[in-house]
Amino acid sequence: MNFKLFFLCLMVSQFNTKAQNIPMYIGTYTDGNSEGIYRIQFNINTGELSNLQFAASSESPSFITFSHNKKYLYAVNESSGNVSSFKTEKNGLLKFLNKVSSNGNWPCHISLNKLGNKAVVSNYGGGSVSIYNISRDGKLSEASQIFEHNTSDKKSHAHSAQFFNDDLFVADLGMNSVYQYKLKNNNYELVLPSIVEMPNNSGPRHFALTRNGQFIYIINEHGSSVTSVKKTENGFEQIDTDSTLREDYKGSNACAEIQLSKNELYLYGSNRGENSIVVFKRNKLDGSIEKIQTISVHGDWPRNFTIDPTGKFLLVANQKSDNISVFKIAPKTGMLSFLNSVMAPTPVCLLF
Repeated sequence: MNFKLFFLCLMVSQFNTKAQNIPMYIGTYTDGNSEGIYRIQFNINTGELSNLQFAASSESPSFITFSHNKKYLYAVNESSGNVSSFKTEKNGLLKFLNKVSSNGNWPCHISLNKLGNKAVVSNYGGGSVSIYNISRDGKLSEASQIFEHNTSDKKSHAHSAQFFNDDLFVADLGMNSVYQYKLKNNNYELVLPSIVEMPNNSGPRHFALTRNGQFIYIINEHGSSVTSVKKTENGFEQIDTDSTLREDYKGSNACAEIQLSKNELYLYGSNRGENSIVVFKRNKLDGSIEKIQTISVHGDWPRNFTIDPTGKFLLVANQKSDNISVFKIAPKTGMLSFLNSVMAPTPVCLLF
C-alpha cells in the first residue's frame, strides 16, 4: 500500500471538507438554556450543520446582522433594551465592543444601510425607531434620530426597518402601516405614514425588497398573508394580498419572516402555528405571486429563516423546539425538500 499517497488523499479530503464549511451565527433568547450568540459550521455542498460553538455572551440577541465586510456583528438585546456591537475574531468568535440604548422596549430588529455607516433599530415595545451612526472601528454611537409612531388612540409596535438608497422603510405592526422616510440633509424625514393601505389589522412585520426597489413584499403577522406592492411614478400601489396558509388549516397562526430567493423568482415566508414555510412563485414583470408549496418546518415556532450564500439551501430557526431545520431548494422550481435538523438553544435568528 502506498502510504504517502494515502495520507496525501486524506489531507486533500480534510482540506476540501474545511473549504466546504462556512460559519453561520445564531441569535437566541437567553431566558432558557442559551447564553448569547452561537456559531455553527454549514457545509455548502451537503447542507450539513456541525460544530456548534458559543461565540459571545449577550442578553437575548434576538436579531443579528453583519457589517458588509463581516468584520463586525450587531445585535439587539431584546430583554434589556440595548444594541450591542462585536468584532469578528480570526477564530470566528466575537469580541464585545460597545453597547448603547435602543431608546425603547423590546428591540426586535436591526439593519444597516448600503454604506455600512448607519444602523436602524426597531423597538416593538414603545414603538420607537432609532438610527445610529457607526464609527470606523465598528462601534455604535448614541442614536442620532429617534422616531415615535404612537398616537393618542393607537399604540405603535415597530417590527422591522430597512434602508434602500436614500429611503428608509419601517414596518409597524401596531399602526398597521409601512412608513417611508427619505434622507434629506443627513437626516431622515417622513414622506408617507403608509405606502399603501394595509388590509384591516393585518399587522405588517417584516418585508423583502427586490434589488431594483420596484417591488416590496410585506408579511403580515396577524393576517397570515403577504401584501405585494409595486413602486409607481407617484408612490406605491398594492398588487394583491395572498394567504400564507393551507386552505384546510383552521388553527391559530402568526407569520414571522419573509425572504426572496437569490434569483428573485421565488418568495418564502414562515408560519408560526401552522409551523410551515410557504413558497410562492414570483412573476418578475408584474410582481404578482402564486403559492406553489407549503412544507412543515420539522419543528415548532419558525421565527426566522435564511438562505445560504449559494442560494441552494434554506435554514429555519425553530424557537420553541430548539432546533434548526435545513431544506434543499430545487433550482428549477424553487420548492423545498427537508434534509436534516440539529439542536440549538432557542434559535430565533440565523446569519451567514
